[in-house]
Amino acid sequence: MNLENISYADTLNTSKKSKDSNDLRMRNDVHLVRKMWHVGTGLAGLFVYLNSGLAQETMAMALIGLSLCAFTVEILRIKNENINKIVLKFMGPFMRESERNSVSGFPFYALGVGLCLGLFSNNIAILASMFLIFGDPISSYFGITFGREKILPNKSLQGAMAGFITCYIITFFYSYQFVELSPSLILFSLVGGFFGMLGELSSIVADDNLTIPLVSGIGLTVANEIFKIL
Repeated sequence: MNLENISYADTLNTSKKSKDSNDLRMRNDVHLVRKMWHVGTGLAGLFVYLNSGLAQETMAMALIGLSLCAFTVEILRIKNENINKIVLKFMGPFMRESERNSVSGFPFYALGVGLCLGLFSNNIAILASMFLIFGDPISSYFGITFGREKILPNKSLQGAMAGFITCYIITFFYSYQFVELSPSLILFSLVGGFFGMLGELSSIVADDNLTIPLVSGIGLTVANEIFKIL
């Protein structure tokens, strides 16, 4: 009888631990709420920038400042369990299990866009930021849902191609407002798609909230010197 009670108690404890460990989503979960949060916050920031009249440099410094504040909060919550519990209570739906006791993606998100605005021309920075806003979650969704052929750790051919197509479409339609349809526009858009995909694949060495806008910004800047689109 005692053994049965012990066995039952162990089962309850295991169940509770399992439930607790599933409070946050794993990396291989589709996690649509996180993706909507990613797109929503990015579009909100882009809307503020385009409609507030803020200078590009001012917006860049504001985002870099926001990222530094966010990094400070992240360090505090990692070191203090009570602060961490409060943050997880409110931000848990948007976070991954791997971020429970490590820095989340938000500070890198703000830093990546801030550096993008500070380093590149206005149109290049906007394009690269849109790669991050849309290309990242779409690539992730297709990679998790349909990814079969792995080309890198946590990266699939299907996810990479979804990122390429998304960034190609963004580049084409954004650039089309400045130039007429031409082979140069199509080639420039293809290059944009390639560097958007490359930025996402580069996240194996750094956070993709940094690699996508920065790698894309560099690639688009070089391509624009050749094709003279933006």
